[in-house]
Amino acid sequence: MNQSELAAFLKSRRDRVRPADVGLPAGPRRRVPGLRREEVAQLAGLSADYYTELERGRGAQPSAQVLAALARALRLNGDERDHLFHLADRPLPPAAHGPAAHVQPALLGLLDRLTTTPAQVITDLHETLVQNPLARALLGPPPATTGPAASFVYRWFTDPGARAVYPAEDHPHHSRVFVADLQAVAARRGKDSAVVRMVAALRRHSEEFAALWETRDVALRRSDHKRIVHPALGVIELDCHNLFSEDGRQRLLWFTAPPGTEGAAQLELLSVIGTQDLTDGSPPPSPEPSPRAW
Repeated sequence: MNQSELAAFLKSRRDRVRPADVGLPAGPRRRVPGLRREEVAQLAGLSADYYTELERGRGAQPSAQVLAALARALRLNGDERDHLFHLADRPLPPAAHGPAAHVQPALLGLLDRLTTTPAQVITDLHETLVQNPLARALLGPPPATTGPAASFVYRWFTDPGARAVYPAEDHPHHSRVFVADLQAVAARRGKDSAVVRMVAALRRHSEEFAALWETRDVALRRSDHKRIVHPALGVIELDCHNLFSEDGRQRLLWFTAPPGTEGAAQLELLSVIGTQDLTDGSPPPSPEPSPRAW
């Protein structure tokens, strides 16, 4: 591992990124040309102290997952991402899938601009790659895991706790949609090992999945109406939209509600409370009235 070159490369990329590029306010008295260290750390989900150690070349050994997060935070292109992994002496991550996959720049650029609605980028196997703050507040952070369990579809059929995000009466609908979507992905990706392993594991571990898989229903999920259970705000009715990358292996998901609806008011309140824990019985704050609701 070339710590001094890694440190210099990180600083050079940090200096290049402007706050507006990543949805941050410029603010007064900014003394650096690009992002501050603590801003990079926040965007990558790291502690400021850990990132500072990386930039100073003081012995931190970043994992592939940390490097992938830094590549996203610093908006690296594919060549720059590969260079970062080489400097850290880590094998390159899969090009198009897995939690360490490099987010397609076009989708990441759009995500940066979706600051008033929950949005995230996922793979075609429903592995979350990056979320904006409102998506994290709505859905919670993805688990820090690899392999099949990184996929929400896999957890949906193998971990009952994963289903708490939707009301129980909606579970059959989501099961059918997930399986039909995975059928389409499996057909497009052929004998891709990640897909083959996931389907085989799901057929072994879930009778529900196995039965639905045998129906051969096929339909990519492009949009859906969802009811999402939030621990503080209750059930939120939203429309979920999908935008696919050119190769179809990544998707930008964002959630909206028509102006004036209860869902729109709940989204507005969500932007106020963020990820605060409001499950202790304390009433949530009231949002300011939205001009569009009147």
